[in-house]
Amino acid sequence: MKLKLNFIDRFLTLWIFLSMTIGVAIGYFIPETPSFIHQFNRGTVNIPLAIGLILMMYPPLCKVELQKIPQIFTNSKMIWVSLFITWIVGPLLMFGLATLLLRDYPNYMVGLIIIGLAPCIAMVIVWSDLAGGKRELTAGLIGINSILQVLFYSSYAYFYLEIMLPLFGISAIEVDISFQDIFQTVFLYLGVPFILAMLSRYILIRQKGALWFRTKFLPKISPITLIALLFTIVVMFSLKGNLIVTIPLDVIRIAIPLSIFFVVMFFLMFFVSKAMGATYEETAALSFTASGNNFELAIAVAIGVFGINSGEAFAGVIGPLVEVPALILLVKAALALKKKF
Repeated sequence: MKLKLNFIDRFLTLWIFLSMTIGVAIGYFIPETPSFIHQFNRGTVNIPLAIGLILMMYPPLCKVELQKIPQIFTNSKMIWVSLFITWIVGPLLMFGLATLLLRDYPNYMVGLIIIGLAPCIAMVIVWSDLAGGKRELTAGLIGINSILQVLFYSSYAYFYLEIMLPLFGISAIEVDISFQDIFQTVFLYLGVPFILAMLSRYILIRQKGALWFRTKFLPKISPITLIALLFTIVVMFSLKGNLIVTIPLDVIRIAIPLSIFFVVMFFLMFFVSKAMGATYEETAALSFTASGNNFELAIAVAIGVFGINSGEAFAGVIGPLVEVPALILLVKAALALKKKF
């Protein structure tokens, strides 16, 4: 089993790109695939994707030692810098890229702005874990980001779409987002796997002991992350496989600013945290937390406000399709930088 897991880890990038290719092929050669998958929708939530994301996050969250999370707040300067880059620099950067590169495609432009308003609270756990980031720091930061999303996402959307856009000569976009919709998305993609993971730690450690949990249970469930990741990728790409093949230029238009965003945010946070004296584990956690986005929330907002067939929703769906290969390459970059520095 150990050799098998090492083999999977060693060629993870290959498996991810194969999964993307399989997903696109399924969506293109079997056109009824999206309709089949959409029949499992409940509101703006797709059940297969939700299950994939929850299973993907469960093993890394099981490794989080809850009692260590308060320790991350001892370095308040690092936390404040992280929040500034994530919540001030990030949305401004995405807004600038969207208005600069997609001004002639206003629907895609608005879709990207919506994406940039909320940092990732789901798949970032997987990317950080693959890069050897500090789990407790990642969990603490996504906890803070989740609360801030619930409290301020609507205000952020109002500011950027109704105040900032007119300043650049672009018509304002009115967006009505309910507190309940944001809370539901955050709870589903973060709250559910977190509660399951913490219950597992509490019950199993109490019954079997910490040594058994660490040496027996965690190795058994660890492969679930990769299996769920590959499953989620196949589903995501199959949903838009036909569009990716038939209108590839639109996909590229959306992918360019997104790719720039991921790279800039990752390396900005990486070298700022390194300059502040953070360890590699802390630096990796901070960098992936800053570079990812909450596409689940962005897609839910775009569909709820503009409709499922809107350009805004299309941009939201293309987002994670770009994020997956971009972030897995940044995992490789992080590990290379670890060796270098």
